[in-house]
Amino acid sequence: MKVVKVILIILVVLTLIFFGTGLVVKENNYSLEVEVNKPISETFRLFNDQSKTKEWIPEFQKVEVINEKPGVTGSEYRITVDNNGQTITMKEKVLAYVENEKVTFYVDSESVLKTNDYSFTSEGGKTKIKLDVTYQGESYILSCVFPYFKGTFKGIDEGYLQNFKAFAEKQ
Repeated sequence: MKVVKVILIILVVLTLIFFGTGLVVKENNYSLEVEVNKPISETFRLFNDQSKTKEWIPEFQKVEVINEKPGVTGSEYRITVDNNGQTITMKEKVLAYVENEKVTFYVDSESVLKTNDYSFTSEGGKTKIKLDVTYQGESYILSCVFPYFKGTFKGIDEGYLQNFKAFAEKQ
């Protein structure tokens, strides 16, 4: 009987920790950097060329324009990706676009709200891309789960940046 009580207490504590996570952690953040051996103007152009996105994001299927604004900022797109055989549609809005300096996307992807803030700096003929990410779940349960998957999300974005580096340096 004592063993059952101990197990129940452990389960209650773990449950409280799990659900408490959603109360304490409202959003998750991380930063990544990559250096591309190309000039900033060429790197920025390649990065923002939607016809080349599939070259460095293999899951990418297509992009549809919802609302395109002059100067790019405020433009909205519907992006379709293949997630291990499952088609996922995301809505992306360009929050900031400064040529050869910065591009910021807000992505609403089936319960994940994510902001990708890319900044580009020139360093002696090379380009440093810094990615600052903020993400959160649309629901309370996802807000409880996402902090435990930060490494997974970060790994995916790091892989995409490395893929872009390899792609850009071959061009």
